[in-house]
Amino acid sequence: MTTTHPPVVIQGGMGIAVSSWRLAREVSLSGQLGVVSGTALDGVLARVLQDGDPGGHRRRALAHFPSPAMAQRVLDAYFIEGGRPADKPYRPHPTLTIAPGRAAIELSLTGNFTEVWLAKEGHSGVVGINMLEKVQTANSSAILGAMLADVDYVIMGAGVPREIPRLLTDFAAGRTGHLTIDVANSTKVHRSALNPVHFLGAELPVLRRPQFLAIVSLHVLAGYLNRDPEIRPDGFVVEGPRAGGHSAPPRGKMILDDSGEPIYGPKDDADLAKVAELGLPFWLAGGYATPDKVVEALAAGAAGVQVGTLFAMAAESGLTPELRARLVSELAADTLVVRNDPRASPTGFPFKVAELSNTLSDEQNYQARERICDLGYLRSPVERADGSIAYRCASEPVHMYLRKGGSEEELAGRKCLCNALMANIGLGQVRRSGYVEEPAVTLGQDLVGAEALISLYPDGWTARQAVDWLMSA
Repeated sequence: MTTTHPPVVIQGGMGIAVSSWRLAREVSLSGQLGVVSGTALDGVLARVLQDGDPGGHRRRALAHFPSPAMAQRVLDAYFIEGGRPADKPYRPHPTLTIAPGRAAIELSLTGNFTEVWLAKEGHSGVVGINMLEKVQTANSSAILGAMLADVDYVIMGAGVPREIPRLLTDFAAGRTGHLTIDVANSTKVHRSALNPVHFLGAELPVLRRPQFLAIVSLHVLAGYLNRDPEIRPDGFVVEGPRAGGHSAPPRGKMILDDSGEPIYGPKDDADLAKVAELGLPFWLAGGYATPDKVVEALAAGAAGVQVGTLFAMAAESGLTPELRARLVSELAADTLVVRNDPRASPTGFPFKVAELSNTLSDEQNYQARERICDLGYLRSPVERADGSIAYRCASEPVHMYLRKGGSEEELAGRKCLCNALMANIGLGQVRRSGYVEEPAVTLGQDLVGAEALISLYPDGWTARQAVDWLMSA
């Protein structure tokens, strides 16, 4: 570790590269924990290179990758000098399956390495990477790529990340890392395996084990993960239901309010005293984005807070300038609405979506989009009768999903988040029909902190201004 004390503020890891290396770098330089989003960074690298790598940042990072030959193979496959024509589709890249091919692994390793390396470039602050447990087939290579760039923290939610502590330990020792993959209709255990030596050989550097923080919504899950050293994290982020992105569904039967959003009650609140009794550091998220809330969290025994929305709207976030300007404008006008959509995500987890025109939050725009699943990060494996594996997603074409054993009731309202989140950062696919993938912006539903900041900075704020304000009490 490059610091001897835990951070007070953890910047949330949001979307696909909304928590960009630029944002994480600024937060880290301010003395707090900057975090890059670890979702789909293989695809981000492939598309940025096809756009000509503006500023040369990815190529600068790749020049420091431990295996020059691997870095060159990625450049040869995707880099286009001057960038592709704006009306030309991005070249597809290989998907990460339970047993992915070498090209898929190499793109994942380099994609995650470059994002973390750029966030850490030229300073000694701490940087983390945020992962989704649901994106199981991508996590091993993503984590190893981040470790090759000496990431300080790995943070994971959207599931029960019980195998990550051992994976980090094994990778740090140069051993093969394993993860159990959830497979529908499985008749046997399916595990992915990644051997660092197989891919890097003598070029594999000595790896440092990062700290691991598990995102939990309830003290019960924290207690379960804490009971066994094999699955025990180094700390917790305790996330309430108002946090952005994916959130845990309400306990028990899901009941919706008049606007179609899940209703949460006292059973969905973590008992912070019981979390504190576990003796591990923890941070509070989902409604802790003001200076007073930081003080409240510290008084409850927390090490600090995790904040997303303030940083998603900061100048350095990965959102396109146009989207960020629209969010700031609607915030200033008090018209910004964030809905907790129980159907949008193919994962089945509720997902927060900002209601903006000309995005997939608009029902007409959603209905006009052809159902297609060509990125596949949120696909779920399913075992066929012959023992082979298929991959399905509830946002893919209906006939394909049903053919793979999916149910009709799972299809309604599902949105292709992978393509939408790429569009959020200006990397939306151009279809041969001329259709350009539209965004779907995720934020938290607690806008109190953002409303306070817009009164201080009417034209928007920077990451450092957000950190300074949060720490001001």
